[in-house]
Amino acid sequence: MPSSAPPPPAASQLVPPTSPATVKTPVAPVKTPVAPVKSPGAPAAAPVSVPADRRRWFALAIVMTAAFMDLVDVTIVNIAIPSITRETGASVSAIQWITAGYALAFAAGLITGGRLGDIYGRKRLFLIGIGGFTLASALCGVAPDPETLVAARILQGATAALMVPQVLSIVHATFPAHERGKVFGLFGAVVGLGAVSGPLLGALLTEWDLFGLGWRPIFLINLPVGIAGLILGAKFISESKAPKAVRLDLPGVALITLAMLMLIYPLTRGHELGWPLWGHLSMVGSLFVFAALVIHQRRKALADGSPLIELSLFRVKSFAAGIAVQLTFGVGLGIFFLVWTLYMQTGLGWSVLRAGVTGIPFSVAVSVAAGISVQKLVPRFGRKVLQAGALLMITGLLIYLWESEQYGMGISSLQMAVPLVVMGAGMGLIVAPLTDMVLSEVPKEHAGSASGLINTVQQMGTALGLGLVSVVFFGAIGDRLVPEAVGPAFVAAFQQSLWWVAGVLSVIFLVMFALPARPRAHGESGPN
Repeated sequence: MPSSAPPPPAASQLVPPTSPATVKTPVAPVKTPVAPVKSPGAPAAAPVSVPADRRRWFALAIVMTAAFMDLVDVTIVNIAIPSITRETGASVSAIQWITAGYALAFAAGLITGGRLGDIYGRKRLFLIGIGGFTLASALCGVAPDPETLVAARILQGATAALMVPQVLSIVHATFPAHERGKVFGLFGAVVGLGAVSGPLLGALLTEWDLFGLGWRPIFLINLPVGIAGLILGAKFISESKAPKAVRLDLPGVALITLAMLMLIYPLTRGHELGWPLWGHLSMVGSLFVFAALVIHQRRKALADGSPLIELSLFRVKSFAAGIAVQLTFGVGLGIFFLVWTLYMQTGLGWSVLRAGVTGIPFSVAVSVAAGISVQKLVPRFGRKVLQAGALLMITGLLIYLWESEQYGMGISSLQMAVPLVVMGAGMGLIVAPLTDMVLSEVPKEHAGSASGLINTVQQMGTALGLGLVSVVFFGAIGDRLVPEAVGPAFVAAFQQSLWWVAGVLSVIFLVMFALPARPRAHGESGPN
């Protein structure tokens, strides 16, 4: 068994195991040669093979469905935000917390969720996670007011953080090394399918208004899937643990969660409350909490070697640069997708279905470019592919900006297709190979914790970007607009937001120069 899990599939939020897997009930194919019993003059008996346990493929289908459910749930909500706002009267800050609350809870719990699985069993934590996720989805679907919905979304993110890290850990423990490449390829397909189907599924469920429930089916659809996953997972998934699981660093989890709350909460409430003094003090104070986290992690590493964050990883230049790229990329995406939805539905007055269909070219372009980048381009051109992706995204944003100014309120979905395809192609060139590029010079023994940290930082960036929407979008919209001024105000705010996202991508392009020119081939050891 390798000393650490392979890197996660491209563009996924899945966190590989943080330590070697020990399987209690192996379900991988096992061939056991049986010594033949010879009698004088008799031919040698052929070796007897134990047939492969087919349960591992049922287990794979179950964990992949759970991963798909999480991926779709992230994208399905944005498209329904305007409908949720209209029906519940959600405030600006509530809108942001419906999306950012999930990302923040997910980010804060990812590493902890992986370690809990190592200690108490990956199957057990997966079942707890999927059960909690299903319950939280039900609470979201029946939420009577925005405050309840925000609380349920935070619970949903926290339970997803228990469920998602177990997915690749279970795969690593269940499948032998020679089958994992095929399995990770399937995960890549699931990620692409989630990107394409999430917004469209959300649009259809909201537009159909099933049983008069409006937007609520986007959450309630998780109930039958989650219940089935819970029942079948208990039957088909085999339990596994890490033989030497790293201890939990609860003070580290508390510090990182507190720091993010002190930074993001004032950002989301600032515009609504008139940017009070306590908000500025809280944001400044978050820097000191982050500093305390670093000090605590250093002491924890010296005391028992079980810090939440392996700070030695940041001595690897490519990893430190990759973390910066992941953080800023998450910020840019967090801003764009929420603002884009509000622009189409509230600014232009489009239906939720039209907005969902408009996004299909973007999602398809992401999936196609992601496959080409990993298989064809990165092995030949290395880091230049990622930088080309950043430039393509900037180009698409500038085309979108020009069209928005040129056509104003009369812009059509067809006219949007060109910049969306360019942006989607650029995003696909970045997200698919980025994780492997960042991990390429990380020592093998730290690959698991490094992968978890990468995904955690990206989620934190997304939460921060969603918090910044108050500044870059709602800050540009005047208060108490008359109905006829809402559309033009949202269009103007969208245009301003695109400049911010383009600026973030420009920073990403420059930071990418610190990435390795080409990723190391799998199996090569990183620097010590």
